[in-house]
Amino acid sequence: MRIFVAVDGTSSSDVVIQEAARRPWPAGSQFVIVQAVDPYFFTGAPGPMEEAKEAAVKTLEQLTKPLADQGWGVESKVIFANPRHGLTKTASECRADLLMMGSHGRGTVSRLVLGSTAQAVLRHAECSVEIIRSRGEAREEGMRVLVASDGSEHGTAAVRAVAARPWPAGSEFKVLSSPEYPVLVGEYPYYAPEQVAELSKESMENAKEAIENGAEVLKQAGLNASGEVIEPMDSPAHSILAAAEDWKTDLIVMGSHGRRGFDRLVLGSVSESVALHAKCSVELVRIAVV
Repeated sequence: MRIFVAVDGTSSSDVVIQEAARRPWPAGSQFVIVQAVDPYFFTGAPGPMEEAKEAAVKTLEQLTKPLADQGWGVESKVIFANPRHGLTKTASECRADLLMMGSHGRGTVSRLVLGSTAQAVLRHAECSVEIIRSRGEAREEGMRVLVASDGSEHGTAAVRAVAARPWPAGSEFKVLSSPEYPVLVGEYPYYAPEQVAELSKESMENAKEAIENGAEVLKQAGLNASGEVIEPMDSPAHSILAAAEDWKTDLIVMGSHGRRGFDRLVLGSVSESVALHAKCSVELVRIAVV
């Protein structure tokens, strides 16, 4: 597995490195630690740019140590590019399987905001992306990983990605799905009451099937897994976020898009909404394009 770790020299970078170093990974995994230096701020000032490069190199030397101490292969890169574009381009060139980065850094606030580097990476990376948020005090044993699946191709890919990866001993996994009931306005102009009931029933059956199949895949991989149909709220994203908070989740894993079939993350999509507003880390799994 090739893991691309984006850092920016802030405390957010330390959190990402610590999280990467504390987890087990498939044998032979390689890490690429990258810091982007935006050349825009150094136009016509080669001296300060060179100083910024030297500072970034020193920072990367320190950040690679925890992973190297764990025995992983680690390389580091300083790239001169706008982070919003340069990180995804470099990750693609490195053939990354997973891109890890903090939820905020220089110039942003404690939540992802429109136009942030993290949001741009979420939308445009060709590989899976994990937004790391501090877990505060680490659990004494294992992690709580919530896998959201709607039974779609991408939801199934998220389940399989979790099943294929090693996890800390004592970790717990929960597959959940929220039925999407039809939202109708007024006097039901397009649906008879019996049609509404049939659509709701079908949605519930899809959710149950997604959970049963997902939990079985995780159990076959030797993971301690359960499943839960969660009560639908005003949106699937809010249902997932509420369930994650109730379960004190460390990581949410889900497909980059689901049954509605967005080719890319778009503003308002379920996946992006969860990544923007979760209090824990979130990984969005993308299906590799062959």
